[in-house]
Amino acid sequence: MNVDHEVKLLIEEIKRLGSPGADGNVCVTFGTLFADDKCANIFEALVGTLRAAKRKKVITYEGELLLQGVHDNVNITLLKDDL
Repeated sequence: MNVDHEVKLLIEEIKRLGSPGADGNVCVTFGTLFADDKCANIFEALVGTLRAAKRKKVITYEGELLLQGVHDNVNITLLKDDL
C-alpha cells in the first residue's frame, strides 16, 4: 500500500474511534487505536502510519515514537481530514 492511502485510512479510523476535543478536533488515544481489531487488520505497521501522518501534519501527538503499553494514554489529534 502507498503511504497516502494508509494515511487516508488512518483519518477514517480516527474519526470512527475518536471524539471531539475541547478545540473541536477529533482525538483518540493510541491505546484505543492499537487495541481496535479493525485497525489491527488494516494497518500492518500502525506506528509507521502514525509517523507518516504526523510528518504530513494530518495528526499530532506528543513524542516521536509510540509504544504499546507505555503510550496507551497519549492523545492523537486529527488536525485535518484530508491530504
